[in-house]
Amino acid sequence: MQTLIESEVDLVIIDASKADAYQAGHLEGAVNIEHSSLYRRGPVAGLIKCLGELSEIFGENGITRDSNIVIYDEGSRLYSSRIYWILKHVGAENVKVLHNDKDVWSKAGLALVATPTEVDPVTFIPYPKPGLYASTEHVQDHKDDSNVVLVDVRTPAEFDGTAKNSEGHIAGAININFTDLLTESGAFKDAAELADIASANGITPDKEVIFYCRTSVRGTVSFTAFESILGYDNVKVYDGAYLEWKVSNPVVQ
Repeated sequence: MQTLIESEVDLVIIDASKADAYQAGHLEGAVNIEHSSLYRRGPVAGLIKCLGELSEIFGENGITRDSNIVIYDEGSRLYSSRIYWILKHVGAENVKVLHNDKDVWSKAGLALVATPTEVDPVTFIPYPKPGLYASTEHVQDHKDDSNVVLVDVRTPAEFDGTAKNSEGHIAGAININFTDLLTESGAFKDAAELADIASANGITPDKEVIFYCRTSVRGTVSFTAFESILGYDNVKVYDGAYLEWKVSNPVVQ
């Protein structure tokens, strides 16, 4: 990890933790971007802002599309993975997620500081990467295709509609709880373990895989596992997720 951070050229470190955690201590040089700051206001929670607004936020934090970007959070993978997917969606190419938590980095000798990092604003020019974002219309049109796997990564209780916040799932979806992709310590499982999970659920590299959850924060953890670790190149996130789907579409139990 230390070699990675010290060897990157034009490195930007993003601490995706909540503001209070960032203020308590962050990697020296890291800027703080909370994933919730990237969402638009509206009746459906968690939908990402338009390209112009996202680009402005990234530019204000010293990030360009060509920056070497390393993202971390408090260890849950939720916040870092969400921003990882958003950055990839708007066209950033050199994006990585650090898998260990800040306590591990501190023991490795990486300095933690409380002073906010000051950066010079730059211009982030978006160039959306096709194939990472799934709309409601895309899910409607493709969820029943034999070469598409729609994966609900919520808990089994949410999937079958017995949880208080769920009435069921999108018809045709399979269920893989996103935590199944993580180790007991919260790190991503290795490629061999992830490949076994994919195979057991009928997911192969030649198929299009669409992940969703309630607001697709958990969906982006699954995206990161399959895209970054397994190397799948046809993986999407349904950004509207369960909350947008159920506005005008039925769910099943």
